[in-house]
Amino acid sequence: MRPLEPQVKTFSALARFLGSQDMIANTPISGVTSNSLEVNPGDLFLALPGSRFHGAEFIDMAYLRGAVAVITDLEGAGINHMLLPTLVIANPRLRAGDISSWVYEFAFKSLFSVGVTGTNGKTTTTSLLNQLWNLEGRTTGLIGTIGIEIAGDHLPTNFTTPEASEVQSTVAAMRERHVSHMAMEVSSHALHQSRISGSHFNISAFTNLTQDHLDYHETMANYFAAKSKLFTNEYSDKGVINIDDPYGLQLVENAEIPMVTTSRSNRSSNWHFIECEPILHGYQIAIRGVGGVLIESRLPLVGDHNLDNALMAIAIAVESGSDPISIQSNLSKLVGVPGRLESVNLGQTFQAIVDFAHTPDAVIRTLNTLKSTTKGRLIAVLGCGGDRDKAKRPIMGQALVELSDVAIFTSDNPRTEVPGEILSQMTQGLNLRPDDIVEEDRRKAISYAISLASADDVVVVLGKGHEQGQEIEGVKYPFDDRKELALAIEKLK
Repeated sequence: MRPLEPQVKTFSALARFLGSQDMIANTPISGVTSNSLEVNPGDLFLALPGSRFHGAEFIDMAYLRGAVAVITDLEGAGINHMLLPTLVIANPRLRAGDISSWVYEFAFKSLFSVGVTGTNGKTTTTSLLNQLWNLEGRTTGLIGTIGIEIAGDHLPTNFTTPEASEVQSTVAAMRERHVSHMAMEVSSHALHQSRISGSHFNISAFTNLTQDHLDYHETMANYFAAKSKLFTNEYSDKGVINIDDPYGLQLVENAEIPMVTTSRSNRSSNWHFIECEPILHGYQIAIRGVGGVLIESRLPLVGDHNLDNALMAIAIAVESGSDPISIQSNLSKLVGVPGRLESVNLGQTFQAIVDFAHTPDAVIRTLNTLKSTTKGRLIAVLGCGGDRDKAKRPIMGQALVELSDVAIFTSDNPRTEVPGEILSQMTQGLNLRPDDIVEEDRRKAISYAISLASADDVVVVLGKGHEQGQEIEGVKYPFDDRKELALAIEKLK
C-alpha cells in the first residue's frame, strides 16, 4: 500500500542520512521497495540478498518498471550492471526499514501505534483492539494475518508482517487517511529479519509463546529471543505482557522498558479478572485495571483463550487513551475474527466450525473449548503444513486423538512435501479408533466429517481458518474451509 501523494526526496540526501561520503547523484525518489514486481516509477529499489536469489539479479526488471536508483551490498554491486545510480552499503537488509522510514518521513510518528507479538492470539487481540477504537469513534489502521485495514478499507497481504518497505509505506498511507491509531501483528520472522526496523511502537504487547516455527528458529530459546527484541527501547515505549505465560514473566523480569501486566487470575497483575462466568455465547466478566478501574460487561466470545485476548485488548485500549466507561459499554458489541471459531450455519442440526489453530497449544485450547460445550460428539479435522516445524506434528496428532471423539487426519498446505509423509509423522504411534481416518484429500476429509455428524455434534476443521487457498508444489489452489463445509452440508439436504 502506498500513499497517494508521496513526498519526493533525493538520493543524495538519503546517502547523507545513511552516513555515506560517496558522491551520489541528486536523483529524485518518491518511493521504495525491495520487490521488483512492485516497483513504481520514481522508486528506489533495494537489491537485497535472499535465501535463493540476490535482489541485484532483478535490477534490470526494476529499471524497466521505472526504478531510478538502487541500494545494495558488495555482492549486489558485483551483479549490478550499473543501469541506475547505486549506493553500496553493508547489510542493506538491516537498514531497509530505516531507509523506508526516512523516505516516507517517519510515518510512525504521526499516529499511536501498537505492535502485538506471540505464538497465538495476535490476530484476535489486534482485531478486538481495533474494534474498541472504532466503536469509540477513532479512525484506525490494522496490519496482520487477515489483511490490511485503513480507515475501514480492506486490502489483502501475503505476510503477517509485511516487508520493511511495505510496512513504512502502509503507515504513510494511513497518515494520509488521517488514521490516529494503528495495531499491527509482529511475527518472530519479521523481528529476526529486521522487517520492523525503522518502526517504533507506543505500546508492544506479548500474548504467549508455545512451540511453533522451530523449522526456522531451531530452538525455543532462539524463538523467544526473536520475540524479545520487540520489548526494547529501539522498538517500543511500553510493554503490555501476559504474565500467565512463563515467557511473559521472563520479559517482565528482564524489562528494558516500562511494563504493564495482564493475567486471567493473578490479582497482583495490573489487569485481571475478578469475575468470569460462562453464559450463552460468551462470558459475564468484571475486570480490575490500573488505578482501580473496574469494567463490567458481557463478552460475546467463546473460549478461555479469548478471555486472555480480550483482557489484553482492553488493557492496551486504556493505555492508548480510551475511556474505560466507553469500553464497558462497547464490549458486548465485539465480534469474532474470521476463521477463528467461525460457525458455518445452513440450518443443520449440528455445529460446523472452522478455526485457524495450527500449533499444539492452539489445537489443544480449541478442542478443549469445544469439548466443554459439546453435547454430542466432537468430530475434528486437522492437518499440518509442509516445509514447517516437523517436531510439532506428532504432538498435534496426539492432541487430535485424545481430545476429539472422531479424529480425521488430512492435508493442510503440504507445499513441497509429500502429504502422506506429513500424515505419517502426525499419526506415528497412535492407536486410531474405528471412525478415525487418514484422508489426504482435504475436501474428502471434510465431507467425511459432515457425513458422520448427527444432532448435537460439533464438526471442527482446524488449521487454515480464513485462508482461501491450499499450497501444493508451489501452486496455490482455491480452497476455503468455510465454503467446503457449506458445500458438504448442502449435500446432506
